[in-house]
Amino acid sequence: MDVHTPIKALADKIEQLKDKIETEESTKHAFVLPFINLLGYDSFDPTEVVPEFTADLGLKKGEKVDYAIFQNEEPVLIIECKNWKEDLNLHNSQLARYFHVTHTRFALLTNGIEYRFYTDLEETNIMDEKPFLEFDIAHLKENTIPEIAKFHKSNFDVDKIVDNASSLKYTKEIKKLISQKLQEPSYDFVRLFANQVYSGRLTERVMEEFTELVQKAFNQTISEKVNDRLNSALNKEAEKQHEEITEIDEEVSKVVTTEEELEGFRIVVAILRRKISIERIVHRDTQSYFGILLDDNNRKPICRLHLDGSKKYISLFDQDKNVHREHIESINNIYDFEEQLLSTINTYEEMNSTAE
Repeated sequence: MDVHTPIKALADKIEQLKDKIETEESTKHAFVLPFINLLGYDSFDPTEVVPEFTADLGLKKGEKVDYAIFQNEEPVLIIECKNWKEDLNLHNSQLARYFHVTHTRFALLTNGIEYRFYTDLEETNIMDEKPFLEFDIAHLKENTIPEIAKFHKSNFDVDKIVDNASSLKYTKEIKKLISQKLQEPSYDFVRLFANQVYSGRLTERVMEEFTELVQKAFNQTISEKVNDRLNSALNKEAEKQHEEITEIDEEVSKVVTTEEELEGFRIVVAILRRKISIERIVHRDTQSYFGILLDDNNRKPICRLHLDGSKKYISLFDQDKNVHREHIESINNIYDFEEQLLSTINTYEEMNSTAE
């Protein structure tokens, strides 16, 4: 199931409406429920989407999670919603309690704009502190959309999502760490590289110098990688265009205009010259037929000559541009269709006058 288009549409809707949304309930109805629906779940079906799902813990009664999504009569995803203006960092512990009580495998904390998906990779039935999938719907990266699609009703597979969650979570953390190191490389990080390229003693002055060098080297490497990708993409596009041009040239080179086709063209011109200027009548030869057009316009075909085979034909066009193929013994038989050719020209001229 493709969720790309509905997610983009929801993101546009959120951008238009968010300044008019004041409460948590409004956030749920305007932002979160449409997200649940685009995942293929019917928010009006209580066997699929249960609002205010009970999540009591011990003596703490009356605890309810905003939504629980069910499959096979078991909760597979619980969703805790907050006002779109709220900071989600303040609500992790609340969701963790609900996760433990409901025995689900996945939990979603959202304010309708930010989405954080959690599971229990580190300890069974204890929600991880950090989400394995996190995104801002207003600034969605293309590679995130397939991960969201895994939660669609038609795709939902607990084992596959859990298996992939570990990779997503730790890749995200490593990328975050790399970004931090590039901005402010730590002493140990710089020393790791300096030890391998510098043979002298790593004094404080040397380490200061290498801090700048490591940062510079990483930035240059990233820039070069980006340029390489861009150049590769541009080269592929240039090769594709070259191949397309070559194919066109090859097709054109296969077309041979015969003297008989040119003579047939001159006959059509002789028929029509008393009605229109001869400069308006042009020919275009193809592998399949020799075409004759009005005003060099593909939408104004006058006729087509088929003279290369053992049998010769002329194709004529009626008022609705339907094609009628007629057998001819020789090009001189083109004169027999004078009335039809003039009628075609009259049709085009009438269309021109009506348009004006």
